[in-house]
Amino acid sequence: MTAIVTSGRLTFPDARDLLPELAGYISIPSVSRDSDPQVMRRAAEWLRDQLGFAGARLDETAGNPIVRADWLGVPGAPTILVYGHYDVQPPGSLAEWNSPPFEMTTDGDVIRGRGVTDDKGPVFIVLKLAQAFLAQEGGLPLNVKFLFEGEEEIGSPNLADYLRAHADELAADLVVSADGAMWRPTEPSVSVASKGLVSLSVVVEGAATDLHSGRFGGTVANPVHQLAALLASLHDADGRVAVDGFYEGVHELSDARKAEIEAVAFDEEAYRTDLGVPALFGEAGLSTLERLWERPTLEVNGVEAGGKYTVIPRRAVAHLSCRLVHEQCPDAVFEAIDRHLRERAHPAVTVTVHPDPGGVPAYRVDGDHPSIVCAVAALAEVYPGQEVLRAVIAGTLPATALFEEVLDAKTLFFSFSTADEKLHAPNEFLRIRRIDEGLRAWEVLWRELARALPRGAS
Repeated sequence: MTAIVTSGRLTFPDARDLLPELAGYISIPSVSRDSDPQVMRRAAEWLRDQLGFAGARLDETAGNPIVRADWLGVPGAPTILVYGHYDVQPPGSLAEWNSPPFEMTTDGDVIRGRGVTDDKGPVFIVLKLAQAFLAQEGGLPLNVKFLFEGEEEIGSPNLADYLRAHADELAADLVVSADGAMWRPTEPSVSVASKGLVSLSVVVEGAATDLHSGRFGGTVANPVHQLAALLASLHDADGRVAVDGFYEGVHELSDARKAEIEAVAFDEEAYRTDLGVPALFGEAGLSTLERLWERPTLEVNGVEAGGKYTVIPRRAVAHLSCRLVHEQCPDAVFEAIDRHLRERAHPAVTVTVHPDPGGVPAYRVDGDHPSIVCAVAALAEVYPGQEVLRAVIAGTLPATALFEEVLDAKTLFFSFSTADEKLHAPNEFLRIRRIDEGLRAWEVLWRELARALPRGAS
């Protein structure tokens, strides 16, 4: 063992000494979209074995098992539920990876591999913290329940049923999520909101089969042309969504909120350069950060039709997703888009719109909620002299709405992933120092929550 990192009363090994153990976890290719069920079970069993001190078990669902454990050794203390996931995204093109995605590689100050930052690395931090508390103090400072699922990357299709069936045993005063990255690496941040999600597919169909573009061109409507026209109708020239009813439930920004966002140091030119785009784009009259944090979006994620050969395709498909804010209703947003597209469909083609299951509303926790106060205190201790930014996760964490609905518990995002670490992309990475920082911050957080979190549900 090399250097020792000390925080409060606990001591931790240097992060680099923990990497071989984390590498074993990363080596399990737990891709929920298409992995063998036995592979997913191996990842779940790895977590179960790490949580032996808390009577860990695997609970079966209609899909991948959920890992559950409870350490309830402090009667009268608050109870938290720690959430995370063991499934990962597909690696995509292996040619774009600098190293095999499921062979964790150290590259200077970072480690690379699928899942290192989303969400295996951040969950690993919590496991090592709990084990350190048990080894050095004989127990945890508060009661902790653990729930790690294996389907977050495919929308958590079985989590709702599981939560409802086990609501009493999962009761907690607060959910703390190891998922949900900090906004950027330049300063610590705690997230006070996340965006909701609606996704759907648009199918445009013409003839019964693909047609020769010479023999039949000019006599039938081309589904690709018609789809392109429909997609173009979804926005105006300035990027505002042109769907009637889409913005229902979106609040206009108050002067106070605008001032808060304006006070955040944000270099739009550096942002543009980092993204590699010739110019930034979006709704007129709003800053980039206002659009990113406080405005909903409607994006075209992919189009499937034909190919590089001379036919008129019989079918064209577009995949769309919307990120929601404030009080937008997922069902109402889908209905507005469905109505917009059907009203504009040309009679020479058939247009159908298919919603994906599991629409998620936006989520928010008040900035003065005790969990936010404790999180800010923990981060301030680990990052002395740096202001802790209250940020918004522009992505979606479906479990937050479920925890509030079923368990009546707010969720604190406390992940030591960072949004720039190529989540879901080739060459996903995690800064090694974030393991050290995460261990220290989680320790302080648990001590602060033990002292300040109101007791209720538990």
